[in-house]
Amino acid sequence: QVDLVESGGGLVQAGGSLRLSCAASGNIVSIAIMSWYRQTPGKQRELVAEINRRNRTDYGDFVKGRFAISRDNDKNTVYLQMDLLQPADSGVYYCKAVRVAPSAGVSDYWGQGIQVNVSP
Repeated sequence: QVDLVESGGGLVQAGGSLRLSCAASGNIVSIAIMSWYRQTPGKQRELVAEINRRNRTDYGDFVKGRFAISRDNDKNTVYLQMDLLQPADSGVYYCKAVRVAPSAGVSDYWGQGIQVNVSP
């Protein structure tokens, strides 16, 4: 079992910044990928950014260089630095962990989500 706790959301004006954090606990040894997803009004949940064990990163097309994902292995925490936020970025942001274990296969774990609101 992997538990994920997000923090850092809130309200910001357009053009501002937020940094989201996702702290992982539990059976984290076999976590292969950590990701941030979001669900904005009227849209399906979409990938924002992901980072693997080798610190390879990938981003959704809409990020366009505005966001950066990073990880602190000592703190078992993944961060999402979001700059130049726009109202269209408002929504619920979710942390996800993909655990790969020989005995258990591939398992997905999700955080509870955190609200991000960007005002015009």
